[in-house]
Amino acid sequence: MSIPVDLEEAARIDGCSRYGIFWRIILPLARPSLAALAIFTLVWSWNDFMWPLIVLPSKEMYTLPVGISTLVGYYGRDWGMQMAGAFLASLPVLILFLFFQREFIKGIAMTGLKG
Repeated sequence: MSIPVDLEEAARIDGCSRYGIFWRIILPLARPSLAALAIFTLVWSWNDFMWPLIVLPSKEMYTLPVGISTLVGYYGRDWGMQMAGAFLASLPVLILFLFFQREFIKGIAMTGLKG
Protein backbone atom coordinates (compact mmCIF):
# COMPACT_ATOMS: atom_id res chain seq x y z
CA MET A 1 0.00 0.00 0.00
CA SER A 2 2.90 2.38 0.65
CA ILE A 3 4.52 1.87 -2.75
CA PRO A 4 3.75 4.93 -4.88
CA VAL A 5 1.42 4.40 -7.83
CA ASP A 6 3.56 6.86 -9.82
CA LEU A 7 6.28 4.21 -10.13
CA GLU A 8 3.83 1.76 -11.66
CA GLU A 9 2.50 4.37 -14.05
CA ALA A 10 6.01 5.38 -15.11
CA ALA A 11 6.92 1.76 -15.79
CA ARG A 12 3.69 1.26 -17.76
CA ILE A 13 4.47 4.35 -19.88
CA ASP A 14 7.96 2.95 -20.52
CA GLY A 15 6.34 -0.18 -21.95
CA CYS A 16 6.76 -2.63 -19.08
CA SER A 17 4.20 -5.44 -18.78
CA ARG A 18 2.20 -6.18 -15.63
CA TYR A 19 4.52 -9.01 -14.67
CA GLY A 20 7.56 -6.86 -15.40
CA ILE A 21 6.22 -4.12 -13.14
CA PHE A 22 5.69 -6.64 -10.39
CA TRP A 23 9.10 -8.35 -10.67
CA ARG A 24 11.22 -5.27 -11.41
CA ILE A 25 9.55 -2.56 -9.31
CA ILE A 26 7.03 -3.78 -6.75
CA LEU A 27 8.87 -6.85 -5.45
CA PRO A 28 12.25 -5.14 -4.83
CA LEU A 29 10.51 -2.32 -2.97
CA ALA A 30 8.44 -4.74 -0.89
CA ARG A 31 11.35 -7.09 -0.08
CA PRO A 32 12.15 -5.67 3.40
CA SER A 33 8.51 -5.91 4.46
CA LEU A 34 8.23 -9.44 3.08
CA ALA A 35 11.42 -10.46 4.91
CA ALA A 36 10.04 -9.13 8.22
CA LEU A 37 6.77 -10.97 7.59
CA ALA A 38 8.65 -14.19 6.81
CA ILE A 39 10.67 -13.98 10.02
CA PHE A 40 7.58 -13.29 12.14
CA THR A 41 5.73 -16.19 10.51
CA LEU A 42 8.65 -18.56 11.01
CA VAL A 43 9.05 -17.65 14.68
CA TRP A 44 5.30 -17.99 15.24
CA SER A 45 5.15 -21.44 13.69
CA TRP A 46 8.46 -22.54 15.27
CA ASN A 47 7.16 -21.74 18.77
CA ASP A 48 3.71 -23.23 18.22
CA PHE A 49 2.83 -25.44 21.16
CA MET A 50 -0.83 -26.39 21.26
CA TRP A 51 -1.40 -27.65 17.70
CA PRO A 52 1.55 -30.10 17.66
CA LEU A 53 0.57 -31.29 21.14
CA ILE A 54 -2.96 -32.09 19.92
CA VAL A 55 -2.09 -33.57 16.52
CA LEU A 56 1.10 -35.58 16.98
CA PRO A 57 0.41 -39.16 18.07
CA SER A 58 3.75 -40.16 19.63
CA LYS A 59 6.52 -38.56 21.65
CA GLU A 60 9.06 -39.29 18.92
CA MET A 61 7.30 -36.81 16.62
CA TYR A 62 7.03 -33.90 19.10
CA THR A 63 8.36 -30.52 18.08
CA LEU A 64 11.01 -28.78 20.19
CA PRO A 65 8.70 -26.67 22.40
CA VAL A 66 6.46 -29.66 23.15
CA GLY A 67 9.46 -31.92 23.74
CA ILE A 68 11.05 -29.44 26.14
CA SER A 69 7.84 -29.24 28.16
CA THR A 70 7.92 -33.02 28.61
CA LEU A 71 11.31 -32.94 30.36
CA VAL A 72 9.72 -33.42 33.75
CA GLY A 73 11.14 -35.96 36.15
CA TYR A 74 9.23 -38.09 38.63
CA TYR A 75 10.03 -35.81 41.58
CA GLY A 76 10.17 -32.46 39.78
CA ARG A 77 11.55 -30.57 36.86
CA ASP A 78 15.10 -30.82 35.63
CA TRP A 79 15.65 -27.09 35.14
CA GLY A 80 19.14 -27.45 33.73
CA MET A 81 17.94 -29.84 31.03
CA GLN A 82 14.99 -27.59 30.16
CA MET A 83 17.18 -24.49 29.92
CA ALA A 84 19.69 -26.31 27.71
CA GLY A 85 16.84 -27.50 25.48
CA ALA A 86 15.36 -24.00 25.29
CA PHE A 87 18.76 -22.60 24.31
CA LEU A 88 19.21 -25.21 21.58
CA ALA A 89 15.66 -24.64 20.34
CA SER A 90 16.24 -20.90 20.02
CA LEU A 91 19.53 -21.20 18.10
CA PRO A 92 18.07 -21.74 14.59
CA VAL A 93 15.75 -18.75 14.93
CA LEU A 94 18.59 -16.60 16.28
CA ILE A 95 20.89 -17.60 13.43
CA LEU A 96 18.15 -16.85 10.90
CA PHE A 97 17.58 -13.43 12.47
CA LEU A 98 21.29 -12.62 12.39
CA PHE A 99 21.45 -13.67 8.75
CA PHE A 100 18.47 -11.49 7.73
CA GLN A 101 18.94 -8.71 10.29
CA ARG A 102 19.40 -5.90 7.75
CA GLU A 103 16.21 -6.80 5.85
CA PHE A 104 14.30 -7.24 9.10
CA ILE A 105 15.29 -3.81 10.42
CA LYS A 106 14.45 -2.17 7.08
CA GLY A 107 11.05 -3.86 7.03
CA ILE A 108 10.18 -2.75 10.55
CA ALA A 109 11.46 0.80 9.94
CA MET A 110 9.57 1.23 6.67
CA THR A 111 6.18 0.12 8.03
CA GLY A 112 5.46 3.50 9.64
CA LEU A 113 6.72 5.72 6.82
CA LYS A 114 4.43 7.60 4.48
CA GLY A 115 5.41 7.78 0.80
